[in-house]
Amino acid sequence: MIEVLAKLGRGPVFLAGEVLECVITFTNPLSASSTSASSEMLAWASAQIHCQFHASENRVALPPSDGSKHDVQAENETVFVPNRGERGQCILSTPPKILFCDLRLDPGESKSYSYCETLPVDGPPSFRGQSVKYVYKLTIGCQRVNSPIKLLRVPFRVLVLHGEAMHCPPCTAGQAASCPADTLTFSPGLKDYQFPQDEPVAPSNPFLEEEEGLKKDSRLADLATELLMVATSRRSLHLYNISNTRGKVGTFCIFKTVYKIGEDVIGTFNFSEGDIPCLQFSVSLQTEESIQEEFQRRRGQPVSFTTHARHQESCLHTAQSSFSLPIPLSSTPGFTTNIVSLKWRLHFEFVTSGESAGACLVRGSQSEAVTWTGVEQMEVDTFSWDLPIKVLPTNPVLASYVSQFSSANSITI
Repeated sequence: MIEVLAKLGRGPVFLAGEVLECVITFTNPLSASSTSASSEMLAWASAQIHCQFHASENRVALPPSDGSKHDVQAENETVFVPNRGERGQCILSTPPKILFCDLRLDPGESKSYSYCETLPVDGPPSFRGQSVKYVYKLTIGCQRVNSPIKLLRVPFRVLVLHGEAMHCPPCTAGQAASCPADTLTFSPGLKDYQFPQDEPVAPSNPFLEEEEGLKKDSRLADLATELLMVATSRRSLHLYNISNTRGKVGTFCIFKTVYKIGEDVIGTFNFSEGDIPCLQFSVSLQTEESIQEEFQRRRGQPVSFTTHARHQESCLHTAQSSFSLPIPLSSTPGFTTNIVSLKWRLHFEFVTSGESAGACLVRGSQSEAVTWTGVEQMEVDTFSWDLPIKVLPTNPVLASYVSQFSSANSITI
């Protein structure tokens, strides 16, 4: 019996372009109750990263796959197929790396091997949506002589920072906005960024020697974190007039429309200058998952919405109000592939009165102590509004704290 333990040193979340490092330990355990112990032999072990894509048959129409599907590992099979038995299609994989050949372990002996691989920058992010899923895994395969291959899969999460230009969202019908048309532009790719030789991105420790590749990878992660900080720290007043067919309801103010996962979306309302009384409002933080037209199962099929946070409040005779909606660290930032697009938005719903604010109350007593109560019936109008926002990744170390994946996985062969 041999125990195989794979451990991700920094955590199970990475940015595309970073180097994933995993320490894989093979142990021949020495049991105290065992009367006879013998050496164990492994023929070989190899490791590879791959991304599995799975689509809902009811929502996505994909072209037929050319690859054959293998669900069972044959007894005499010696070919390492990391995605064997996995659902969906393997859309991305790194070259396999051999860890060892002919490993002999005496009782109580263990040996560790370090696997390092750069995560591709052109792949999709990890995502589990209603229509599609992108799942990343590191698979370690090992085999005894004349025995089937055993696979140890280590799932992890990938955040992608694509180069893109982000514009202030346009105003929708019924809302007039006054805000600067500022534009944020990212570098087209971190992989091709040229670091100056005499200008380090982050302070270095002169007492630690680093290999050039690992040093560059660390600087890439620092650069990505710095770009995200710059993009999400810029503030400018975005003021929107909220109105319907009867007149002005109030104003909405938000200081930025670009966020990182883990941040709070904060906005304020001012109903004091409105002509129409607002009885109730709700704000929902939502993602919009849409399939590209050429891959839709049915033409014009509806978009899938997911609500991550919601605030609802009754606001009659309220001059000002505010809300704070947290963006979950476990959520996926906005992205676009050739099959699916994920966008973020704030969805507003307003319930307004068809009468004046004074008519919303009635006098309930003729005594010296006057009691005012709400009317039993009221004519109301409802309308909604969507405000697009940008949601970007965050520091992968921070996202690792709430990850559903474990940093260590093991099997016994």
